[in-house]
Amino acid sequence: MLDQFKGCLLGAAIGDALGMARESTPPDLLRIHDGYRRAWRGHPNAGLRPGQFTDDTQMMLLVAEMLADGTYSENAYAAALARMYMNDELRFPDGAVDAACRHLLLSGGKPSGVSSNTSGCISIAIPFGLLYNEPVDVTERVVQACSVTHTHPAAHAGAITVALLVHHAVRGHPNALALAEKHAALEDATLGSRVRAAVHLANEGISLESALSVIGNDVTVYQTVPLAFFLMTRIRDVATLLTTAAHVGGNTDTIALICGAYAGATYGRSALPPDLLEGLEGRDVIESVAARLYERCTTKP
Repeated sequence: MLDQFKGCLLGAAIGDALGMARESTPPDLLRIHDGYRRAWRGHPNAGLRPGQFTDDTQMMLLVAEMLADGTYSENAYAAALARMYMNDELRFPDGAVDAACRHLLLSGGKPSGVSSNTSGCISIAIPFGLLYNEPVDVTERVVQACSVTHTHPAAHAGAITVALLVHHAVRGHPNALALAEKHAALEDATLGSRVRAAVHLANEGISLESALSVIGNDVTVYQTVPLAFFLMTRIRDVATLLTTAAHVGGNTDTIALICGAYAGATYGRSALPPDLLEGLEGRDVIESVAARLYERCTTKP
């Protein structure tokens, strides 16, 4: 299972780094390029090099390190996030994260998330899905953690869905996608119906171009999560899944991050494309965090 823990965090970071250059841009399915790219001039991520990731992975690693070290609490996470924001270290945070961080600074570090149904807290749910062995514990901890930045129930539902997806996948469950789809419906009826519809479209063989017009690709959980499920259902080859997810436009960094986390949790580090591993920012650090998280998962009472 160690290979799956490493694969999950590395896959998430790879997906994020691939999607970084095309975040908030239109779909580009006719010119799909392999490998990492630089964002176009004037893009908010233009200062990042190919292989660097966005705030999604920064926040995921922040939480993962705290969980691995046994130092995590919502207050500690909020304080660390506020410091990163104050020091201009967060890379193009989504609107809800930006607003929550400003509230944190104004309130002296007291968590005060905003009511937003965007996907900005999905990445921090992944380490909880890896660490905790019981789905009920994953759900409870994800809601508490996400509330630091996002208080909207839909944001929580999207984060729980992804956390439980990797939770089941990393533990070798053959129907992790189907189980996560059921969790989505239990947490939010609208999200559940949209995920179910996206999976149906994927199985029906509709083209990705047509699916995008139905599902959408914006930053809300109601589009980001279903589109990721469409891609994960349709595409089984890891490299193709990651590359395609990075070209769907809109919230590409988070969509590709979800796909990468799932692929890595399912197939392990050894299944991730070597060239993408080689060019990934902070690969050794991510592997170390994953190994410590795995150790804590397997040794904690």
